[in-house]
Amino acid sequence: MRHRRGQSPAMHTATGTAGPRPAPGSSSARAAGPGPHDDGDPVVTTDRLTKRYGSRTVVDALSLQVRRGEVFGFLGPNGAGKTTTLRMLLGLVRPTSGSATVLGRPAGASVAQVGALVEGPGLYPYLSGRDNLRVLARYAGVGADRVAAVLDTVALTDRAGDRFGTYSLGMKQRLGIAAALLKDPALVVLDEPTNGLDPAGITEVRTLLRRLVAEGRTVVLSSHLLGEVEQICDRVAVVASGRLLVESSVEELRGLGRLVVDARPLDTAVAVAGRLLGPDRVSVVDGALHLQAAPEETAAVNRALVTADVDVTGLRQEARTLEEVFLQLTDVDEAGPPEPAPRPRRLRRGTR
Repeated sequence: MRHRRGQSPAMHTATGTAGPRPAPGSSSARAAGPGPHDDGDPVVTTDRLTKRYGSRTVVDALSLQVRRGEVFGFLGPNGAGKTTTLRMLLGLVRPTSGSATVLGRPAGASVAQVGALVEGPGLYPYLSGRDNLRVLARYAGVGADRVAAVLDTVALTDRAGDRFGTYSLGMKQRLGIAAALLKDPALVVLDEPTNGLDPAGITEVRTLLRRLVAEGRTVVLSSHLLGEVEQICDRVAVVASGRLLVESSVEELRGLGRLVVDARPLDTAVAVAGRLLGPDRVSVVDGALHLQAAPEETAAVNRALVTADVDVTGLRQEARTLEEVFLQLTDVDEAGPPEPAPRPRRLRRGTR
């Protein structure tokens, strides 16, 4: 089927058309680079990145770093500024102030090395998956061999001849990611890649993301699904109302586990645990002693309680979930409405 010159599917920077093509063998070169926990040159850096629409600040002085070879999660409630931040990293939105560098260059200048899927894959429903990718490959200036390669990467080769409109939501997401991989990018940026998927689709996308990292790529994804971020990501940045609340590894974010102790007399147990661990790590919930304690501290806690003639009838270690940490960091009820699209200049005096 013919397509008019200058017409392309409505996908936000799925492949990018500006800039030079990546050098052959770039995947191998990336695989030999630093690992996800190295402190070398970061792939993405923002410095007080800010975006305002009128009087509303959508992204507020955001400073963070993404390391090479990791899956970096951008976590926050709806309206937190996640999508706007990704758009600024891709050069689709101009920041009000602050700066961002991607792969060592100003945001938007490294489009040939960045693949992105923002707000879902907008592909032609009447074309097959393979033909959709061929259209994008032609606009991106890449060879037809890349179409077969990315279809294999996302495990869609068997369904490549079927129309895109017949795909399940999970398959559509995977084809969108395939489009983002056409130029063999070093950095892949995905906006809510598992949003709306059923458990099978989520598992497929999760497996795919890990495969991308194993190939030497860096993945940045936004999400409000805490369980998925916990299972997929190496490090996360938690944002709310456009502000960065914390940036760390998932394990560091969860911090100390929770030791739940059934003990009597309870007041004596509280006093003993407070002297041992510090009063700020001791609380009582539903008649049980809750202690912020690492697993290796369990024996010492038990020994101290028994020595103080406290009867310990139950003692179990519980890990804090990312959801618990997230709810402590941000008030979801005050997150506000979703991010607005920028108004066209000519409508600035009108009402909507």
